[in-house]
Amino acid sequence: MHWLRSAGNIVRSSGLQPFPLGKTLRHYSWKKAKADSKSAFNVVFLDLPQGMAYALIAGLPVQMGVFCSALSSITGPFLASSRFIMLGPTNATAVLLLSAFLSLGYSPAEAVVAMPLLLIMIGTFMVGGALLRISSITQFVSKAVIVGYISAAACLIIVNQLKTVLGLHVPRAATFAESLWNLLRGLAGTQWESALIAGITLAVYIPLKRFTRGIPVVALSLILTAVVVVLIRPLGVNPEMLSPINAAAWPLSIPSFQWSHINQLAGSAMAVAFLSLLESSSIAKSLAAQAGDRVDVNQQMLSIGTAHFVCAFGSGMAVSGSLTRSALNFRSGAVTPVASIFSGTFLIIGLFLIGGLIGYIPRASLSMVVIIVGIGLINIKDIGVIARTTKSDFTVFLATFIGGLTLPLDTAIALGAITSIVLFVKKAARPDLKEISFDDRGNLTPEQAKEKRPEIAIVHVEGDLFFASSDLFLEQMRRLVGHENQRAIILRMRNARHLDATAALTIIELIRFAKKNNCAFLVSGAHEEICKIFQRSGLMDELGEENFFRYSEGNPNLSTRDALKRAQQITGLTSADITIFAAEKKDDSPNS
Repeated sequence: MHWLRSAGNIVRSSGLQPFPLGKTLRHYSWKKAKADSKSAFNVVFLDLPQGMAYALIAGLPVQMGVFCSALSSITGPFLASSRFIMLGPTNATAVLLLSAFLSLGYSPAEAVVAMPLLLIMIGTFMVGGALLRISSITQFVSKAVIVGYISAAACLIIVNQLKTVLGLHVPRAATFAESLWNLLRGLAGTQWESALIAGITLAVYIPLKRFTRGIPVVALSLILTAVVVVLIRPLGVNPEMLSPINAAAWPLSIPSFQWSHINQLAGSAMAVAFLSLLESSSIAKSLAAQAGDRVDVNQQMLSIGTAHFVCAFGSGMAVSGSLTRSALNFRSGAVTPVASIFSGTFLIIGLFLIGGLIGYIPRASLSMVVIIVGIGLINIKDIGVIARTTKSDFTVFLATFIGGLTLPLDTAIALGAITSIVLFVKKAARPDLKEISFDDRGNLTPEQAKEKRPEIAIVHVEGDLFFASSDLFLEQMRRLVGHENQRAIILRMRNARHLDATAALTIIELIRFAKKNNCAFLVSGAHEEICKIFQRSGLMDELGEENFFRYSEGNPNLSTRDALKRAQQITGLTSADITIFAAEKKDDSPNS
């Protein structure tokens, strides 16, 4: 028990809660239990077929998806922040698993053996990330990355399941392009029985989806197709069927810790963890906004990581927050995370009752349902919005989408995320100083550069001043400092943020360059963060305390006035020509 207390202390020290469900259970009531159980009953009818479908997408035995759904639904709420999120396999994570295993050259049997270790590694990345509270990294990844990835994943899902629908036995491939080529080459081997069953499933699904409301369409479509197959079997129709699930023989899976396997799987584990974080945080925030809740994404990340550990030993697969099951849970009236526990429990009971009947479902029928779901993942409206909004968004989408069609999906999502971050940093790292002077009415207006540079310049530093912006900042400032008429520079840093070591070294270089050019260098409007950076980096010693003026809450312009007096004292210029330099989009108020 000592290690449990130690783990709890580590979690608390990171600002996370070791057992948030406890607060819910202390105030749990029969009324809440009825609402949660009703919601769970609705969700389980979607959970069972989806679990099988996502395992099929990943190229794994269907029972692994169902075991995963049950285990993650039960364990997730113990550490979760959101009361609506339902954990389990998803389209996005399943197709990433497929692509990852194929790119590594793993056969289906080898993938099953490697899965427990992969889940341990994913869980480790997610728990470690939660303890370090790194979930804010998701804000730097554009929605275009998710849309591009899901669109490419949908294409890979469709082409892979078409092989089963047509009864083809063609080589597997890690990318859409190669999979499509293999499919086209093998079309001559199409089996009419599989195509017939897929057609029957489609004929059943479409009217059910169009004319019915509030029923589990996927589950009912599979059941009705299975009934049709039983009726036409005397006619010689014998399609390939799914294997029945024997819940009583639920196997325990033991990870095999070998360094060579860890090295091979590390990239895939990190990609799945990152995708799961993106997917789950998006869903959690959306549902929390609709319900008026607050959600801690790092706490949710801890929950998902722990669920991966449990699934690693319970013959499961990778999990994430499921959009369809979470939305259904929300719409069905769930009031606490206990609804997820009920759902997982009902799923296990259902496996014991009807697990054997799954053997009556044709593989082609389940594949047809997966294709329908895959087509629905391609959101034309979202793609249109991205294409029309900005060039950078569309560039990120195309990089992710085209990468997803031609490269393994873990590489594609990394490519999209890197493109998104690079374009963000490029936007954030473009300081553009414009000369500002007073017009005849006393208003600040932009001016063209003067041939005669003013003796004293006040430079407003706005926004992020970090490694990516340092070179441009240095280039612009060197031109200003190096002018022959320049006698003093006042760096007004009231609105400067996120200074780092690169920025500190840049300012040190500027101070030394100014001294060589007989130009005084001063800082005004320094808030607490700026003060700490100057003291820790040695900037204060280089600048001199007498040339450093702190921001005053009572009078925002006091520090700049004092710096101006100091500049006049150093230069001996009591009536110098003073000009202000600021970012182009700066507020027009002189007191800003």
